[in-house]
Amino acid sequence: MIKSDTLIYLASRSPRRRKLLKQLGIIFRSFSVNTIEEVLDGEHPVDCVKRLALEKMNRAKKNVRNSIIITADTIVVLDKEVIGKPKNRKDAINILSLLSGRVHTVYTGFCVFNQKTNKSIIDFEKTKVEFRTINKDEIIDYVESGSPMDKAGAYGIQDDFGAVFVKRIDGCYYNVVGLPLTKLYNALRKLT
Repeated sequence: MIKSDTLIYLASRSPRRRKLLKQLGIIFRSFSVNTIEEVLDGEHPVDCVKRLALEKMNRAKKNVRNSIIITADTIVVLDKEVIGKPKNRKDAINILSLLSGRVHTVYTGFCVFNQKTNKSIIDFEKTKVEFRTINKDEIIDYVESGSPMDKAGAYGIQDDFGAVFVKRIDGCYYNVVGLPLTKLYNALRKLT
């Protein structure tokens, strides 16, 4: 278990990330940071998620003092193309149609920074996800539920219905949800 006299903050309002930290029994507070989550031309996905997590950290550490801060960013990559959150329902339908019957990769970069010691760990995780072939009606029903609208790749592996699109994964399940728990836990242990 993570026991710390130092306050821990999650710089994210993602309900999925908050739930994952609670699962570890970590007592923390959360707040959001506004950053432009832009993918640079030719940037490797690993470099991208680590850079975005660090950019979030640079903003987050201005909001609190003498604390441990966690930031993260998740992207979905299909055929070397980064797929972010859908812009609207039509975009969500297009994204899910692209992912249908194919394998994509989910990357999450995270940063943990202890302000008291001025030490940080930046790391990432990647997980391959294979979708079964999903029909148009399933896609439309899922999009109409509103669930995919705030998620990279337009789906949540933890969703009641989004979960049935996934045929198999190779790697960390929790990474696909939004935080690679094992790596994050180990980073927190080193910095608390």
